[in-house]
Amino acid sequence: MLGLRVISLVPSVTETMISWGINPIACTRFCKQNLIAKVGGTKDPKIEEIIALKPDLVIMDKEENRLEDFETLTSHGIHVHTLHIQSINDLDAQLQPLAEKVGAKWRPLDIGSPNQITLRAFVPIWRNPWMALGQDTYAGSLLHHLGVALVPSSGEKYPRTSLEEMKALSPQVVLAPSEPYPFTSRQLPELTQVGPVNFLDGQDLFWWGSRTQQATENIRQLLNQVLSNTFTQ
Repeated sequence: MLGLRVISLVPSVTETMISWGINPIACTRFCKQNLIAKVGGTKDPKIEEIIALKPDLVIMDKEENRLEDFETLTSHGIHVHTLHIQSINDLDAQLQPLAEKVGAKWRPLDIGSPNQITLRAFVPIWRNPWMALGQDTYAGSLLHHLGVALVPSSGEKYPRTSLEEMKALSPQVVLAPSEPYPFTSRQLPELTQVGPVNFLDGQDLFWWGSRTQQATENIRQLLNQVLSNTFTQ
């Protein structure tokens, strides 16, 4: 919608809006957009600055932003559109109405049917303390769609764990993303205690929206390489 003043408090939304040809007037410091004004982080937005910008629309997500910030913004008469992306299955249903609201078009995902589970993986997301990716998350659902079962299977979104516990569960591979913790070759001595390590783009794994289509293909190609290496060893 021409002239709509939008503030995005969700990095995935900021990227998606830009792909739609809509440049938010402000976003978070995590959005990796150097030319757009920053209004704090996802958990600590600068509410007074947001109000002063007089946006027509602020976009938030229940997983990434705080209820108290939503309530403060709405109490000042600011229109907030809230998403709740927990799975790849949420994207079409939630991004289509957002696209219509801002005068854009969301193209439904075409990522194929779910694959059979062929790989058990430990996906660390933090260290000190060690934390793992759980199944009931957007990233977990994406990997599950591509045939990956996550360990541990505790039902928690981001369970705390240890490398000793992970080693005992015998995953076939460690998939170490570049965010939220920036895993690199520096952590190889630790991670190889658990299993063979493959690094992947954290944005492909965790950011949803306009990048999901290509990200799915990128991760699919990586997993094909992992499977090839696993079954030829």
